[in-house]
Amino acid sequence: MLIGYVSDERYVALPDVLLEFEDATGGSVEARSRASGSVHANLAPGPYTVTLAKPGFGSKRVRMTVEAGKAYQFRLLSDTLLGYVWPKWVRSGDRAEFRVHAVEPYKLGLWRYGLEPEFLRNLGWFDEHGPRATMQISPDGDYTRTGVAWNHQGYTSPHHHQYLDAPERSGLYYFRAETANGQEFAFPWIVAPAKATCRVTVLASNLTWNAYNSFGGRSNYIHPDRLPATPTVNSRQEIKRYTDPDHRHYDADAYAPLSFDRPEPINHIARSERAQDPIEGRSACHLAPAEWRLLAWLEREAFLYDYYAESQLHSGVLNLDDYQVLILSTHPEYWTRAMFLAVQAWVVERGGRLMYLGGNGINCEVELPDESTLVCKNGNGGLIPEGFESRFHQGGASEASLLGVVFSNAGVMTAAPYQVIDPDHWAFAGTGLNQGDLFGERSLHRRCEGGASGHETDKVSPSSPSNIHILAKGTNPDKGGAELITYETPKGGAVFSAGSITWPSALLVDDAVSTITGNVLRRFLKSDQHK
Repeated sequence: MLIGYVSDERYVALPDVLLEFEDATGGSVEARSRASGSVHANLAPGPYTVTLAKPGFGSKRVRMTVEAGKAYQFRLLSDTLLGYVWPKWVRSGDRAEFRVHAVEPYKLGLWRYGLEPEFLRNLGWFDEHGPRATMQISPDGDYTRTGVAWNHQGYTSPHHHQYLDAPERSGLYYFRAETANGQEFAFPWIVAPAKATCRVTVLASNLTWNAYNSFGGRSNYIHPDRLPATPTVNSRQEIKRYTDPDHRHYDADAYAPLSFDRPEPINHIARSERAQDPIEGRSACHLAPAEWRLLAWLEREAFLYDYYAESQLHSGVLNLDDYQVLILSTHPEYWTRAMFLAVQAWVVERGGRLMYLGGNGINCEVELPDESTLVCKNGNGGLIPEGFESRFHQGGASEASLLGVVFSNAGVMTAAPYQVIDPDHWAFAGTGLNQGDLFGERSLHRRCEGGASGHETDKVSPSSPSNIHILAKGTNPDKGGAELITYETPKGGAVFSAGSITWPSALLVDDAVSTITGNVLRRFLKSDQHK
């Protein structure tokens, strides 16, 4: 009979896994998984202790119950180096626990990522007396919903708990793990200030990071609604993202939650990488490694900033009234409705200044049932219904009513320079640009090379404020260039939007993009124009 399936941390089927089933009487049955990962054995229904082993993966024992007609999902964790910190976002002075998976001794250090990676201190070498005792234990089933909960087993001694108090200085921090044999893995830590220290705050797009994180086999792009009944053997033959001719993978009534309690391999930064280096890799170009380039630019230009997670805006830890300027970075795609309304009220009613320096922002509404979980509200149908501009728009006002622009598919996955429309606007001061001139030709973004307008781009829409001012437009194909805009509110608020994922990747290498962004930030910080 079919007992279940065995898969790895990507929900890929594992063949030839050796399993030993032991019942309460001490009797045992041996089985091996087949090419599909399926496990078949002649077992009576009831409880068993199961031992699993496969070279290249961590062995483990689990207790499970064999039930007729129900396939159990066994999960194994590969012999690699991984880690994350929990909580992933804290305030200065708060305590967090680092959770590392390694099958050999490793050392761990703490770094701050500003203009340059700044080494702060070593946290020590980690190894235990037992064989492979720094190896974490993978839960069975769909832990993209519940989290991996590393360090919860085998860390009973107070000396085994791996806690660290957050540094006093706000910013983007990274833990760097390295093994004796040269493996490395780095994972981010968002440290907000205990109280506001300056007039500018920057949001890390941690909700987007989680929506794209497929560790465990699911993200909001791979099996967004739920894990299928069987593990993947071949992605191109089985995953709806690739098999549906209309690319429709948002076609469910509801979507299972995605836990933050997982490693984020998509946010790894190599030890040798510097902010001025090209951003290599598919995910790095729009997630934390790209957001680092904005922070590096702020420090190069001597702008002080406090750093927060989007989750801290949602929870109220970030008090917008402590700041004059809020900066959104590369790809803030997933927001709660409460976040949107809070920022909109701050801009419109209390004179806040918003700089949206990314693209495809606030495109999908999410819910945060608790501090560990995110639920995406993608809707059913795959395509945005007529009359709506985005997934977010289906739940209320369009994001364009705040940002001034909204993502559209035109120009997607291309990159190009912007062309000046209004050279007399104050944002172009000191650039020497004239009408029709191109700027933003240079970028560190390597997924879509070509300029500061790219990857995914936003444009003015019917939902945009009526007093929108278009300063420039990207020269992407099919009229798909991002529209660089600004507008002001009657009570002194103001918004500047770049509308492009590749804009932050151009800040450090393109003089015009740097000057324009600096002009906007300095003007937004002038006290006589605030409120």
